[in-house]
Amino acid sequence: MPSCNSSLPQPLIFILAGIPGLESSHGFFSVPFFLIFVITVMGNVTILCVIRMEKSLHEPMFLLLAMLSGVDLCLVSVTVPRMLGIFWMDAKEISFDACLTQMFFIPSFYVMESGILLAMAFDRFVAIWCPLRYTTILDNSMLVKMALTVLARAVAVLTPAPILAKRLESFQTHIIGYSYCAYMAVVMIACGDISDHIIYGLMVIVASVGFDLFLIILSYGLILHAVFQIPSWEARGKALSTCGSHLCVIGLFYSPVVFSVLAQILGYHMAPHLQIIIDNLYFLVPPMVNPLIYGARTKQMREWVLRIFHCQRD
Repeated sequence: MPSCNSSLPQPLIFILAGIPGLESSHGFFSVPFFLIFVITVMGNVTILCVIRMEKSLHEPMFLLLAMLSGVDLCLVSVTVPRMLGIFWMDAKEISFDACLTQMFFIPSFYVMESGILLAMAFDRFVAIWCPLRYTTILDNSMLVKMALTVLARAVAVLTPAPILAKRLESFQTHIIGYSYCAYMAVVMIACGDISDHIIYGLMVIVASVGFDLFLIILSYGLILHAVFQIPSWEARGKALSTCGSHLCVIGLFYSPVVFSVLAQILGYHMAPHLQIIIDNLYFLVPPMVNPLIYGARTKQMREWVLRIFHCQRD
């Protein structure tokens, strides 16, 4: 790490390193990143179109899925094009203001996705605990309130990030060892006391992903308690099957975060390039796989997709 003895003033332009140590393999990495982007866009646009056209899907679970698909599209749109620019055209320069913009929007969409997954857990909780009042509790006004709450929390939690980063006056280097402008990546190349920034970064994780994961686990604990009160094994299986897709998505979304936190607690230090690849997967893999999971496990989705392909074949 460069020394602060010869610090640089706040630069007008940062250099994104992409995947440090694997620069010669950027062309190789661009292929899966591009495929992930194409599959994500096609899958989520299909989900949105199917839900919009099929009136029987205008119910809380699928409307929340539409919100998730919309956020997933936004997330890949603000991350992958910049990465592909680095991998294909060596377009590593990014202005300081553009860096601050990325620093706000990328984690904001990630926090929104976490919030929507929590809302979907609440949806499953209400469906199993209060099936007769399901549509009454989760009416359109409640869904709008949930969406606005998810949006407001993301804005409130992430707005300080670019403001705090803007106050950083000197840097060890103008090279950011990432393929996008991550808040902590910028903070770690700054000179001076960064303890407040580290505390803020931890608070963001706890107040968003940590809070959501705790409530999701609590919701599913109550769901399991309710399910095992049902005397019929067949009815239990049917009740749990409605949660299958959501559980798959939750496991995929939170497992990289849990793995990363456990690795740091246990003192396991990954190679920098491996850490960056995993960090990229945080943002890219769930948006790609979410529509595949729901498309494969949801009967209405399967029927509509098969109908679309059948019409095209005719």
